[in-house]
Amino acid sequence: MPRGRRKVEDPAMARRILAAAERHFAEQGLAGARTEEIATAAHANKAMLYYYFGDKKHLHRAVLENLLRQFRVKVLAAPKKSVSASERFFNYVSEYFDFLATHPNYPRLVQREAIAAGGGLEWMAREFFRPLHREVARAVEESVAGGEFRPVDPDQTALIALQMTISYFAAAAISSRVVGRDLLAPEAVAARKRMLLDFLDHGLKPEEKRLP
Repeated sequence: MPRGRRKVEDPAMARRILAAAERHFAEQGLAGARTEEIATAAHANKAMLYYYFGDKKHLHRAVLENLLRQFRVKVLAAPKKSVSASERFFNYVSEYFDFLATHPNYPRLVQREAIAAGGGLEWMAREFFRPLHREVARAVEESVAGGEFRPVDPDQTALIALQMTISYFAAAAISSRVVGRDLLAPEAVAARKRMLLDFLDHGLKPEEKRLP
């Protein structure tokens, strides 16, 4: 909710507005989405939309903040201290993959912010993307130092792993047409996750430490 809002009379309505706005902004972007259509999809009216979120720009920011709060909880939550550095690395990749699989609008919203090159991308990078990159790169660096991974560049490895993860979902519509099947179907997503983790395992670990 916007800062300073002390009371929400109908939190279910606010959630419906957020959900509808997420879909519309993902499909049409900030400029193309219409508040009338968002309100109708949420079974609300424009007055309630403006009451809870202000104008369209503030609603768009609320949508991004709502998604990224979930991103923080799901992906950036501190891993258990008892796991090894390589397990930490694979946990981050696995959690990121699962987040993307359950939040299909996220890649499109982030892509739109990147294309727009507005101020939104900077605060997202500062508060969410950079921390994830740092943690993944640190896990790689510690894995190399401990002999769990072969010598690789931590920053490049983190970028490759994270970009391989999000690119599947960002390009799923095109890739599905290329291969002739729905790559966002549950069985296809599960197969992709297995292949991704297996690929990283074989690419990073010394031969004697690879999964069978």
